[in-house]
Amino acid sequence: MTESIHVENLTKVYRNFARREGLFGAIADLFKREYILTKAVDSVSFSIAEGEIVGYIGANGAGKSTTIKMLTGILRPTSGGAVINGLVPWEQRKKHARNIGVIFGQRTQLYWDIAVIETFNLLRRVYRVEKSVYDRRLEELTTLLDLSSLLTKPTRKLSLGQRMRCDFAASMIHDPPVLFFDEPTIGLDVSAKFRVRDAIRHLASDRGKTILLTTHDIADVEDLCERIIIVDGGRIIFDGLIRDIKDRMGRTRRATIDFHGEVSTDEISRLLDGRLLESEQITPEQVEIRFDIQSIKPSDLVRTLLAELPVKDIVLKGPDLSDIVRRIYEGKERLDE
Repeated sequence: MTESIHVENLTKVYRNFARREGLFGAIADLFKREYILTKAVDSVSFSIAEGEIVGYIGANGAGKSTTIKMLTGILRPTSGGAVINGLVPWEQRKKHARNIGVIFGQRTQLYWDIAVIETFNLLRRVYRVEKSVYDRRLEELTTLLDLSSLLTKPTRKLSLGQRMRCDFAASMIHDPPVLFFDEPTIGLDVSAKFRVRDAIRHLASDRGKTILLTTHDIADVEDLCERIIIVDGGRIIFDGLIRDIKDRMGRTRRATIDFHGEVSTDEISRLLDGRLLESEQITPEQVEIRFDIQSIKPSDLVRTLLAELPVKDIVLKGPDLSDIVRRIYEGKERLDE
């Protein structure tokens, strides 16, 4: 399979001026400045094949955005390298810009006071797309993202969700082979999220686009990606298939239990001899528990509860990627164990 993105030992160190407090500190800073070195990205290496969608996730401050900025050519790394479709992003910025599409969820590339279609027309000229090709592509994107009612509106009159869909289309005007999506579904309602996810899936499977997806919405990652890269403190702590991390760390299960009458978490904990990891009283008649399948098998759990308590209903939930990732972020799970 053809390699579209190759990153090797990519590192970015920021040198920040450490200001001292007070008047005397400010005067001292005039003569001798102190600096703090912050390693935002630390020796990151990975490769992504053509047509692959990879989730690039991590807590706030993990180094995701800095990595994306280097891969798009906005920032120059301190050391290391990257090659995207045969180009070094920060060395060949103009050529590279024609080969990539970018969405930053908190920013827009649409002009605020003019109609969306006018921005699209301008982008066509910037990227020198032939009119016939542009018309065909615009028709496809309008259908795919349901944009027909939005094209004549100025950007300032669009909701966040509408603007995100238009930004998505804008990033595809020049039909780039590589796409960087940073929070592409932010602010979207459920229906619009599914539409954008379908569009992303279509671009990879039917059009062979390579997509690096950065998001805090783990549902996006689980729905679109087979592979994820998890970063923490600027370093990659996991790079592999979602099913592998679930097999490796998905030993915990959740169960929501409804009772005929009131049952407390203390009663359940005593009954199960303290083998629960967590328990939460949702209502007097409903409890949610989390347990390790190596401590108690789901079948034994259900059998014990049914035998001893007035159970109305039990819903067992399998390994939850969002729960696994949350616990990694909180330091409650370790990937090096």
